[in-house]
Amino acid sequence: MTKATDAADQLGLSYEVTRHGRVNSLEEAAAARGIEPARLIKTIVVRLADDDYRFVLVPGDREIAWPKLRSLLGVNRISMPDKDTAFDVTGYVRGTITPLGSTHAWPVIADERITGTISIGGGDHGVGMTVNAEDLAKVLDATVADVT
Repeated sequence: MTKATDAADQLGLSYEVTRHGRVNSLEEAAAARGIEPARLIKTIVVRLADDDYRFVLVPGDREIAWPKLRSLLGVNRISMPDKDTAFDVTGYVRGTITPLGSTHAWPVIADERITGTISIGGGDHGVGMTVNAEDLAKVLDATVADVT
């Protein structure tokens, strides 16, 4: 069990845990979980202002389209926090960040391409959680939009 699985349990989110050794790339993680890279969801924490962050969920084969994200959020500038700040605002080290079990419930934005069965980080290296994307978006009260 991890903070992420504990949070999923509290939210009533159904999931299946996949455990594998450390990996060096998203492609290796997808292979270890037996899924296509597009089904492995990256959680990226972004900073809008001091003490104002968002989790952005992105398919593994895509990147954030910064102009789209800025437009959605109505801001002119977004940055990515350094690793220490990311840890401070989420409770997770880079490579393990997930909105599930974060030390702060920052708002979540999920790219509209995230549908069906997906794998999201389980809050520790080598841990993934297979979930239904729509159920995840619902329990996280995510804003679903085209951000990639």
